[in-house]
Amino acid sequence: MRSFAEILDKAKKCPPKRVAIAVAQDGEVLEAAKSCQENGIADAVLVGDTVEISRTALERKIDIKGFEVIHEPDTEEAVKRAVLLVHTGKADMLMKGAVQSPTILKAVLDKNIGLRNGGTLSHVAVFESPGYDRLMLMTDAGMNIMPTFEQKVDMVNNAVKVARALEIETPKVAVIAGLELVNPDMPSTVDAALLSKMGERGQIKDCIIDGPLALDLALSKESARAKGVTSPVAGHADILVLANIDAANVLYKALVFLGGAKITGLVVGAKAPVILTSRADSHESKLVSVAIGVLMTSKNPNATSRAEASEDCEVSEGLRVLGGQ
Repeated sequence: MRSFAEILDKAKKCPPKRVAIAVAQDGEVLEAAKSCQENGIADAVLVGDTVEISRTALERKIDIKGFEVIHEPDTEEAVKRAVLLVHTGKADMLMKGAVQSPTILKAVLDKNIGLRNGGTLSHVAVFESPGYDRLMLMTDAGMNIMPTFEQKVDMVNNAVKVARALEIETPKVAVIAGLELVNPDMPSTVDAALLSKMGERGQIKDCIIDGPLALDLALSKESARAKGVTSPVAGHADILVLANIDAANVLYKALVFLGGAKITGLVVGAKAPVILTSRADSHESKLVSVAIGVLMTSKNPNATSRAEASEDCEVSEGLRVLGGQ
C-alpha cells in the first residue's frame, strides 16, 4: 500500500471491528469514531463521562446515537473499563481519548485486566510523505525511551507485522545511526550491526535488515553510491528503526512540521492494537490508525502465505454483501 487512502480502502473490505475508546469526551476522537462508522470499518464503544461526551458531540455536531456509551466519569476507571472490554474480547482494539498516555499504558500493562502478551510493546508510526513514493514506517517515537538490544529486536518484529498488514511483503528495515560504520564508541552502531547479522542468519524473519545506516543512506541510493556503501536497504527502506525515543520523536515531528508528511501510528506487541495517537492529531490520523488496526486484526493467524493472510478481508466482504441482499 502506498497511501493512507489505500489503507482505508482495504480496511473497508474487511468485516468491521469494535474499538473501545477510553475517556471518549474528545472532539477529534469522536470525529474519528463517526468516520469509522460511516466508512464501515469499525463501531465504537464510548467509555467516559456521558455528560461530557454528549456536550462534545453536540459542539461538534456529531450524532452518537448509534454508539454504545458506558458512563464512567473517573478517568482511571474509564480507562480500566475500556481495556477490560478488549481483554474479554468484547472489543477488538483500544483507543486513547482525552487521557494521558501513561495512564492508558498502565492499564494495558496491568497483569489482571491488561493486554500483556509477553513481549515488548512498541510504537510504530506510519507516514505518507510528499517527498517519498510510498508509505514508510518508523519505530519507536512513543514507548521505549532507551531500548535495550532485546527490545530493539521486538521493535523490529512489531514493525514488520504492521508492514506486512500493509501488504509490504518483505519490508526493508534500516537501523539508523549517526554513521554507516561500526564504531565501538557508538553503541547504536554496534546494535545495528548485530540486528543486521541476526536478519542475515534468519533470527529475525520476514524482512531484509541492514545497519548501521545514516538516515541519508536509508532514503537515498545516490547517497549510498557517493559513500561507496552497497546495501539492499539503502534508498529502499520501508522501516526506520531509531536508536532511542529522542531521535525518533525529533524525526517524527520534523516529518510533520518541516516535511509536510501525514503521519499516524499505533502501539503493537499487546494482545490487540492500541491506538495511541496524540490528542493534537487530526481525526483523519486517528481514522487511519483504526484502519491499520482493522487490517492487523483481520489477518488469518494460521496463514502460510500473503494470499491466505489477505483472504479474510476479501472473503468476508463477499459474505457481508450477500448478507445485505
